[in-house]
Amino acid sequence: MSSKLIASDLDSPLGQLSAQLNDSDLRATAYEIFVAVSRTSPGKPLTYISNSSNSDLSTHHHSPNSPALQRSLNSAAASKMKKAFGLKSPGSGSKKSPGSGPGSGQGKSRRSLTVGELMRSQMRVLETTDSRIRKALVRIAAGQVGRRIESVVLPLELLQQLKLSDFTDQLEYETWQKRTVKVLEAGLLMHPRVPLEKSNPTSQRLRQIINGALDRPIETGKNSESMQVLRSAVMSVASRSDGSFSEICHWADGIPLNLRLYEMLLEACFDVNDETSIIEEVDELMEHIKKTWTVLGMNQMLHNICFTWVLFNRFVATVQVETGLLDAADGQLAEVAKDAKTTKDPQYSKVLSSTLSCILGWSEKRLLAYHETFDSGNIEAMQSIVSLGVSAAKILVEDISNEYRRKRKGEVDVAQSTIDTYIRSSLCSVFAQTLEKADSSRRASKNQPNPLPVLAILAKDVGELALNEKQLFSPILKRWHPFAASVAVATLHACYGNELKHFICGIMELTPDAVQVLRAADKLEKDLVQIAVEDSVDSDDGGKAIIREMPPFEAEAAIANLVKAWIKARVDRLKDWVDRNLQQEVWNPQANQEGFAPSAVEVLRIIDETLDAYFQLPIPMHPALLPDLMAGLDRCLQYYATKAKSGCGKSLESSIN
Repeated sequence: MSSKLIASDLDSPLGQLSAQLNDSDLRATAYEIFVAVSRTSPGKPLTYISNSSNSDLSTHHHSPNSPALQRSLNSAAASKMKKAFGLKSPGSGSKKSPGSGPGSGQGKSRRSLTVGELMRSQMRVLETTDSRIRKALVRIAAGQVGRRIESVVLPLELLQQLKLSDFTDQLEYETWQKRTVKVLEAGLLMHPRVPLEKSNPTSQRLRQIINGALDRPIETGKNSESMQVLRSAVMSVASRSDGSFSEICHWADGIPLNLRLYEMLLEACFDVNDETSIIEEVDELMEHIKKTWTVLGMNQMLHNICFTWVLFNRFVATVQVETGLLDAADGQLAEVAKDAKTTKDPQYSKVLSSTLSCILGWSEKRLLAYHETFDSGNIEAMQSIVSLGVSAAKILVEDISNEYRRKRKGEVDVAQSTIDTYIRSSLCSVFAQTLEKADSSRRASKNQPNPLPVLAILAKDVGELALNEKQLFSPILKRWHPFAASVAVATLHACYGNELKHFICGIMELTPDAVQVLRAADKLEKDLVQIAVEDSVDSDDGGKAIIREMPPFEAEAAIANLVKAWIKARVDRLKDWVDRNLQQEVWNPQANQEGFAPSAVEVLRIIDETLDAYFQLPIPMHPALLPDLMAGLDRCLQYYATKAKSGCGKSLESSIN
């Protein structure tokens, strides 16, 4: 799958440079270092095959057919590194090889590429630029026989060797010279490996010279006074010892300059025609990249954190389509975790913390509301992002956090705690959206017959949300949290419970809407509890802890209380009627042919209507509460009989007796 590289919205956590050096400047400087180190390193130096007619250049290089120098880069199998990370090969649909990008020579087959030519193609360096650099390196080597590259301040020597005649025009030369001077400024004054005192007279003098060179081109001839003054100041600052007994010049090994330069080199491992793929020749290219460590002051630990960042940032910058890059970054983080446990170096810890915080921040932006980020179409990416986020969080907490170190081992499960936070945050967020949607649905259907109450709609939607969580997200999150589904339903239970509690507090009487809501809530609760029980059956306590997080809605109890209130209201109403009617009724038994008072008929009619109304209530517990109703009605009948009897004369009383 081919993808265009877009600008990442992430600032590099490796550090921002004080000097005005853009990525193009850093890339050019990194390539100069790469060529210089590769050319002078022992064992397997780069072979340079020039297409130009400059015969003086070819005399300084061995034959390209020499088995010691010529290294075919046409890999028969995927590299060991790519296999270890599970990274994909460049897209089979790509018609170009890495050697056919900008700056590559004409007529060269992929099979004839050397590491140097491949790197030039990968970093998009023009062949004329490459030729100019190599020509200068030959001159430098001739003038400093026996000196190792790390004991040379490369920008200073390039300034000395390259003249206006080596460039296309005056503008190109001045642009190059200004960039080179800025590199000296960044490496020696702004980001030195060995800290500089502001009062240091040499550094003050160097700053003045550099400021002058940035205003107007500096004369760089061998016998130039300005060049001699510059060389004296540069070497004085660069030669300061960092405590090690070596002859290394410190001009590109201060943080963050060295990390940013190294980042540019690592970026070259990606195929120029398929930005999401690492080239097959990455093992060999990486071997040469690592030779820059002596100049850049890098080590395996810094390499691991830089490579992690480059893999992650490439995923972000390529529209997040190749999750293999995230998996590779996650795999690299496993090495970073080992490193973090073995070092207390403050500079390393600062870079580590910054990088991991950036990765974690990006991940959490998506995971704290993962329902908005992922669905069945991109669920595979979620697993990769969760894994990376959890790995970053574990290192930050376990290996950097002082608070964690003060606690006894085993008290904090970082992975489980992190996933717990993601679940609760995301579900609370999606619940709020679901509530708003239910409210909108209710308003839209208000003119329809018998519209559902909002909380009844919400109960149905939350039930579907819980089922989707169980089927789609929980299987992924279960890798880090064994009871992910339980946490999810407990969160939904709490969110809905809060809304229901407010609703119940506002119910004054038993209405169809109230009963609908309470019955829907009761069903939802049963469904949520069932999911929690099934999910936590293998837990140490059999799921008791998570069930304790789910206090009952008590919807049935709320319905029962409302029914009891309804019963009491009906009974009280009947009693009031008895009092009022018997006070007004005048009844003469001799004048009444039926032989009974009209009130007796009416009271029985009211009781009959009350029983009919009771059985029409939309509740599930008619039999359970019927005794309460019958007891109340019976009391009313007895009250009626007593009141009626006491209101009659003695003759009636005796006749009744």
